[in-house]
Amino acid sequence: MRILLVSQMYPGPDAPDLGTFVAQVERALVERGNEVELAVLDTRAGGKLRYLELAKRAARAARPDVVYAHFLVPSGLIAALAGRAPLVVTAHGRDVRNVGELPGVAAATRLVVRRAATVVCVSEYLRRELEAKLPACRGKTEVISSGVDLERFAVEPAPEGPTRYLCAGALSERKNVVRLADAFARLGGEATLTFAGDGPLRNRLEGRPNVRLLGRVPHDAIPSLLADSHVLCQPSLLEPLGQALLEGMAAGRPVVATRIGGPPEFVPPGAGLLVDPLDVGELARALESAAALPVPNEAARAAAAEHDVRRQAERIEAVLRRAAAGRRA
Repeated sequence: MRILLVSQMYPGPDAPDLGTFVAQVERALVERGNEVELAVLDTRAGGKLRYLELAKRAARAARPDVVYAHFLVPSGLIAALAGRAPLVVTAHGRDVRNVGELPGVAAATRLVVRRAATVVCVSEYLRRELEAKLPACRGKTEVISSGVDLERFAVEPAPEGPTRYLCAGALSERKNVVRLADAFARLGGEATLTFAGDGPLRNRLEGRPNVRLLGRVPHDAIPSLLADSHVLCQPSLLEPLGQALLEGMAAGRPVVATRIGGPPEFVPPGAGLLVDPLDVGELARALESAAALPVPNEAARAAAAEHDVRRQAERIEAVLRRAAAGRRA
């Protein structure tokens, strides 16, 4: 099957890490014998004019059997306008948040939905949110997560010494990093909390005892950081999926996760704890309880295996073939 992949994010020197997940699905589709042509952006440079370049790349592509776009707008919109081939588009969290928040996005998203054979959502939570905002999606959606590479996130023995907590992601309000640090401060002892990421709340985390700030790290460094940790923390105010949680679980680490959004769909008992992200006391208790769970954690690894990127690519391939044959979700 000839697939044209259109994405505004793809791995590059200054591209967001979310492009890594686009690329891992692409590689898995190629491994399954598909021919994938890329119309992608691998840099943030160029401002909004870079989307014109993306449109040109999509228009120059050979005639595919199906177009597979990541992100509803602008990638999905560009793909919808670029040709007549059947379209499948994956919606991510920012896509859905933008509907109704940014001028013109709702209208552009409705156009993409009308044109698409199937809209893939990365979680059931995200599907509900999208269908509530755009009822035209109903009957066109399917839930398939971005997946996690089980070979890349191998299970390593637990490091020796006091508990090492890791939080990977932006230091932003949505990621709830200040409440996480406040909860950690209640534990006392010799445990450490490491933040791998950067953002506007960095100054509110600096100087705290046993808290390390690594700044932004390349995604390639995350497996080794997980191997050097005991617990992965992502108690966000909202997490449409929770990619870092999947990676932590794939590495056999128990997790502390928000119960708002996608994590309740894949974090089972024994693999971690779900918390009210606004309750610092509950978060502190969850940190203690997670530290008592076994590492490596077989329940976490088994739950992540359900989202193996190769399994997810097989499901996406089936959606793409169905679209190419002229059938909807």
